[in-house]
Amino acid sequence: MSTFLWGAATSPHQTEGNNVNSDWWELENTEPSFLPERSGDALDSYHRYREEMALLAEAGLNAYRFGIEWARIEPEPGRFSTAALAHYRRMIDTAVELGLTPVVTLHHFSNPRWFAADGAWGRADAVDRFTRYVDRATSILDGVEWVCTINEPNMVALMDSVRRLLSGPDGFAALAQGLPAPDEKIGTILVEAHQAAGRILRERTDAAVGWTIAQQAFQAAAPEHEGVLRQTNWVWEDLYLEGARGDDFIGSQSYTSQLVGADGPIPHPPSPDNTITGWAYRPDALGIAVRHAWEVTGGVPVLVTENGIATDDDERRIAYTGEALRHLSEAMADGVDVRGYLHWSAVDNYEWGHWGPTFGLIAVDRGTFVRTPKPSLAWLGAVARSGRP
Repeated sequence: MSTFLWGAATSPHQTEGNNVNSDWWELENTEPSFLPERSGDALDSYHRYREEMALLAEAGLNAYRFGIEWARIEPEPGRFSTAALAHYRRMIDTAVELGLTPVVTLHHFSNPRWFAADGAWGRADAVDRFTRYVDRATSILDGVEWVCTINEPNMVALMDSVRRLLSGPDGFAALAQGLPAPDEKIGTILVEAHQAAGRILRERTDAAVGWTIAQQAFQAAAPEHEGVLRQTNWVWEDLYLEGARGDDFIGSQSYTSQLVGADGPIPHPPSPDNTITGWAYRPDALGIAVRHAWEVTGGVPVLVTENGIATDDDERRIAYTGEALRHLSEAMADGVDVRGYLHWSAVDNYEWGHWGPTFGLIAVDRGTFVRTPKPSLAWLGAVARSGRP
């Protein structure tokens, strides 16, 4: 695992299509839905994953982060699909065959519908249910060098807050005022689930084990807001970063930076420079994020598991990524142990309710499913061939 990883990332639900046993499918297809668009066939990556992997490898990348879908593997409580497990093993083997180091994520936002219907992470036995799945998943992880247990648990805890908000009488109106903070109680359970999964993975596999954290690269708007910044960091990130102490790596996921004022995070003001998602154009956020992750975890090696920009201007994608990599290089020069850079995303995909934000290095025609590499893919491949950032 000494080779620096250069690659791109995807998640199952955003690309595979027809993930009918997941809670996200139910959210998309139950009326009324707060999600404006459905995933549907998505990119049909469940059948076309080799095309995506081949394009990444041909460009010069050496790693691919993808997920296995709990809802497909355990569609009913305690009943596992041998066919689904075999499918994801084929994905692992295909990546290796093409020269891509697989970075496998076990949970990327979506849950089995039965798990969500029974209270999801709020149940007393939630950790046992998750580790039952993890235990079975280890049967296909032979030779896999990198495993992420849970993607962005801080956002999973935020989703729980959103669901509870929407269950109220004025839920949609309240949500329109802004996102709630991640639920700390759920966050604590997720830390327990991650650590329990890590024990199983270390016992059954030789993989490096970690999880990935959504990092906002928070900064105080003024010196008098440093106290609020510390509390904000704890609720949004540090609870989860501290839960990674002793892990083999921490996945850093950064897109933008956000100021914190007297009342907490300050929304990004409208600007022509904002990305499609409305986020501020802040390629320097990656350097801020990896330094923070390194500090709070007490020196756990960092793997950049997501970084990118929602834009339909590929030249802007290249400019953003080049600047982000410069800040990453500076952090490494200052002593942060960074093991790789995985761009979000490999393909333009379903962005959790929207098809508009395009993050991909590869465009996909959703009518024909034809994959077309963008210039940014060749550019990143050339950077990868040149060595470290």
